[in-house]
Amino acid sequence: MKKTVMILIGTVFCVTMIFGAALADITALAKDELATIGFKDKVIRKAVMEQNKKGFTMEYIMKMDKGWRGQPEDTYFIKDVRENKCGDHLRDLIAERDYLFEIFVMDNQGANVCMSHTTGDYMQGDEDKWQKSFGGGEGAIFIDLPEEEDGKKIQQVSVPVMYKNVAIGAITFGIYPDKVD
Repeated sequence: MKKTVMILIGTVFCVTMIFGAALADITALAKDELATIGFKDKVIRKAVMEQNKKGFTMEYIMKMDKGWRGQPEDTYFIKDVRENKCGDHLRDLIAERDYLFEIFVMDNQGANVCMSHTTGDYMQGDEDKWQKSFGGGEGAIFIDLPEEEDGKKIQQVSVPVMYKNVAIGAITFGIYPDKVD
């Protein structure tokens, strides 16, 4: 059975003014390559399934999030999420694609599962990137509006991690839109 994935774009009314021709390129990238990773990547799927099986409570996730913020990158629990088989795999994906600068994977509650680089917080579930791409288990592609960070134009694209046509988590890709062909 084939699953149709909805594509959501942040603040739709100003999209064409901000994105111009790049919107078509980024949408094609999201649908063709990035969504395929969410649908088929076995390393990512396995990591998400393993974390979902742990059954973390929201109380636990929020406690981890509070402890995460402002901690050094080498703090053991941050390092555990970054330095694992899935994190290594994400860094390999980035090394193969010059338009990517970061990837992080979230579980069915929006908590980090693995990441290529340290995120500012552990809990992503309160943000559009997780809410819209996880979509209550339906799954959707979410393309956020571009931003400027450290003088570089960046953008986030989030896709669901799918298993048997159900979203079990989500992946956010940090991209350089100017490097997308």
